[in-house]
Amino acid sequence: MGWFWADLQPKPPVASSLQASSNASPPPGCPMHESQAAPASSLPASVDPPSNCPMKSPDSPFYTPPKSSERPPQIPPAASATSSTLSKLNPLNYMFASISQERAPNQTVDLPVERELSTIPRGDSEGNWEYPSPQQMYNAMLRKGYTDTPQDAVESMVAVHNFLNEGAWAEIVGWERVFTKGLKEGWEKCRRGEENLSFELAKAEMTGAIDEAAEPRLIRFQGRPRELTPKARVLQALGWLYPAQFETAPPFDRHDWFVSRQSPSGPKEVRYVIDYYSGPPEPTGEPVFYLDIRPALDSPTAAIERLVRWGGDVWWRASGGAVREQSHP
Repeated sequence: MGWFWADLQPKPPVASSLQASSNASPPPGCPMHESQAAPASSLPASVDPPSNCPMKSPDSPFYTPPKSSERPPQIPPAASATSSTLSKLNPLNYMFASISQERAPNQTVDLPVERELSTIPRGDSEGNWEYPSPQQMYNAMLRKGYTDTPQDAVESMVAVHNFLNEGAWAEIVGWERVFTKGLKEGWEKCRRGEENLSFELAKAEMTGAIDEAAEPRLIRFQGRPRELTPKARVLQALGWLYPAQFETAPPFDRHDWFVSRQSPSGPKEVRYVIDYYSGPPEPTGEPVFYLDIRPALDSPTAAIERLVRWGGDVWWRASGGAVREQSHP
C-alpha cells in the first residue's frame, strides 16, 4: 500500500547535503593544511646521564626511571560509519528517499516509468502526492526483500495500490468534513444516522458547497503491516471465542496517516488508522478489499468523534428515526 508512495518530485535527502566528500581538499587558509607536530629537528635531543652519575643508581634519591622508548599504540581512526537504514528513509512516508527508475538486474519484463498524480494534497508543500511508477514499485519491493514478486503482476499491483489509497483518502475527507468545525456541528450531522450523513456529504460535494480552505491535507504516512491495531486485536480475540459470528482473517496491512485539519483554532495534526482486510473474490475473480478507517485514539476529542459517529447511527436506527421522519415530513 502506501509503503511505495513517492514524492511529487524526487528530491535528494536532506542528509546528503550534510555529507562532506571524502576526497575534498581543504582551502589553503584552512588550519587542516598546517602540520600539527613540530619537525624532529626542532625538538631537544635526549641526553643520557653518564654511567657514573648518581642519578643512574636506583638507590639514589635522585633516581628517575628511564622513559620507555616505545610509543603508546595509536588508536586508528574510526572507520566512517555506514549510514543507518533510517537515515536513508524519507520521514514523510518511511520509504527510501530515492527509488530508482532503472531496470533491475535479471529483470525480463519491461515496466512503465510513468507516475500517476493522486488527488491527495500534500501537507508539506503545494500540489498533490504522486504515486510511484511500476518500475519504482518493483525496485522498492526488491530493496525490501520481496525478490519473488512476479514482474508481470507489478502493473496490476500498482493499480490496486492507487485505488485503495484513493478510497482511503475519500473516507478520511468524509471524517474531516464532519468534524472540522467542532463536535457540536459534527453531532448535528451524525445524529440522523450514517445513511443520511453519506447523502448529505455527497450532496454538498455535488452542489459545490465545500469550503476548499478547510479541506484536509496529508502530511505524512507510515506502513505498519506487522503491528495489529487494538481494534484488530479485539476482533481476532472475538473470532477465537465466537468463531461463528466474528471469525475473520487478520488485516493484511495497517497504515497510519497524519492529516492536517483546518480547525477553527488553527491547523491541527490528526492521526488516522487504517486496517486493510481482504474478502472473498468476486465471481469474476476480481479481488475484494475492506478498509476500516477511523481517527486514532490519541486524544479525548478523537474518542468522542468516534463515539458521536457510531452512537449517532446506532441511536437513529434503534429509536426508529427513519419512521419518525417519514411520519413527520
